[in-house]
Amino acid sequence: MDALELTITYQNRLGYHYFADGLHYRELDLQTWLPHLKALGASWLVVQADGERAAIPEPFLRGLIAAGIQPILRINLPLDTPPDAASLELLFNAYGRWGVRHVVLFDRPNSRAAWPASGWTQQGLVDRFLDRYLPPAAQALQAGLTPVFPPLEPGGNFWDTAFLRLSLESLERRKQTQLLDRLTLSAYAWTHHRPLDWGAGGPERWPETRPYFTPEGSQDQRGFRINEWYQAVCQAVLQKSAPVILLQAGVPDAPSARTEALDPGLAASIASLCAGTITAEDEQSSALLEPIADSVIACNFWLLSAEKGSPEESQALFAADGTPHPAGSALMEWVRQNNYAGHLASIDEAATLPGRPAAHPISHYLLLPNYPDGLSDWDWNVIRGFVKKHRPTVGFDMAEASLAERVTLVGGEAIFQEDDLDQLRRTGCVVEWIRGDGMSIATQLAER
Repeated sequence: MDALELTITYQNRLGYHYFADGLHYRELDLQTWLPHLKALGASWLVVQADGERAAIPEPFLRGLIAAGIQPILRINLPLDTPPDAASLELLFNAYGRWGVRHVVLFDRPNSRAAWPASGWTQQGLVDRFLDRYLPPAAQALQAGLTPVFPPLEPGGNFWDTAFLRLSLESLERRKQTQLLDRLTLSAYAWTHHRPLDWGAGGPERWPETRPYFTPEGSQDQRGFRINEWYQAVCQAVLQKSAPVILLQAGVPDAPSARTEALDPGLAASIASLCAGTITAEDEQSSALLEPIADSVIACNFWLLSAEKGSPEESQALFAADGTPHPAGSALMEWVRQNNYAGHLASIDEAATLPGRPAAHPISHYLLLPNYPDGLSDWDWNVIRGFVKKHRPTVGFDMAEASLAERVTLVGGEAIFQEDDLDQLRRTGCVVEWIRGDGMSIATQLAER
């Protein structure tokens, strides 16, 4: 591998939803909107994809990735019929080869509107959803993608925190170890016309709140701090946190023709929270807001742009011709004032291959225990077949591993901790943990 001096892109948490439709993926569109995304300090872009027809064009996706912007694909598969497995396999394999890492499958399965009329009953709903979710999720994993658990309707016809808890419990019962090891959640960070600190602290701070019941004087997950409630569920069921992708941040509720434009001051406050700054909600407020948790890896504003005359036009940060609306101007000004083109932060030197996205110059890294006396001959023999088959970069350094698109860790809980996995995931790595006793690890590696 040739060593080249370069600037490594750093994934900050600012992201944006692209157009609400599944169009605008031409080379001209990329050239038009990439400068605006850079001015917005974007490191993420949520794009609508189709699960059955043509893929989003490769040049569009590779152009984003080369600019340090990681696409998040949204594929809203139907719940009434199983998706076409062959079509999904082709699409997922293509997206994986092009450098895509995250795909969000389905949308609001805890909402009655997501189901056909004959399919909605609360009895057995979670397991019926998982029966639909698991096959495409497994295909995504096979293609090297991270299947993101779909965003739930905050509150919803089936209370979202209860739906999430039952889903995680069912995944454990079904022994979906690989999926749980790479679990990434998504959540709608709608404000519901409430302050940005509504629900902060989660159920630990608001213990009287229950599914379908928020007593007077208490607060719940239906606000911008929804992540803290989802993390509490994760910790309770899995004894770990999970990376979270926030969607449609700052809008009052599900976007519709009646949705108002994003408030410029609110947009700037959310950007400050993403940057880890303790800030006030607006200029008139004296109360300070704590930054959002490190578990949030992306916070995506709604909406970059929309066609003239479309229902989303008034909600967009930019007009179709590229003219910024007030919230778009506020975000660009915030990025400029705070020098927050976070993806321009550099790491001195790294190795890369021509054409590989600079954010992850290493394709696959095998992270081994750094024993004081080194690995034994038996350990080396255990990994020999895996290395020969997959040809990963082999090493012992966590910082070096974070430069890889995919990281395989080998070692038990005494060597690696869930915090190590979370640290890697926050840099955008796809993480796989091979653990157990010596023979178990040898068997798992042989099966890979």
